[in-house]
Amino acid sequence: MTKQLLKNAPREAAFLLREHVEVLPGQVVSKTLAQNQSLSITLFAFDKGEEIGAHESEGDALVTVLEGNGRFTVDGEAYTLGPGESLLMPSPKPHAVFAPETFKMLLLVVFPQPEKEEK
Repeated sequence: MTKQLLKNAPREAAFLLREHVEVLPGQVVSKTLAQNQSLSITLFAFDKGEEIGAHESEGDALVTVLEGNGRFTVDGEAYTLGPGESLLMPSPKPHAVFAPETFKMLLLVVFPQPEKEEK
């Protein structure tokens, strides 16, 4: 039996990511698809007016808006993205997410790996 590396998504079937996370009133909803020391893949759904405040990440974060519009602030500069648009938020710059309307996004974070010592 093969270990399942991705979860919370249909296997061997076409699907729309945006349909696999639901906007709930007054909430930021997340659904993890993969999480390990190298990579994190998470779906998010934001209700209007919700946000994730400024924070830093150890890895580079790539967001892609799936539905609606989201506002992303990276190191003090704001970007508004719509469906199909992506933004790379490099580590360790502070970044934040705000929902001027309900929206959904996919977040991929790639974490640095320790360098192997040469023998």
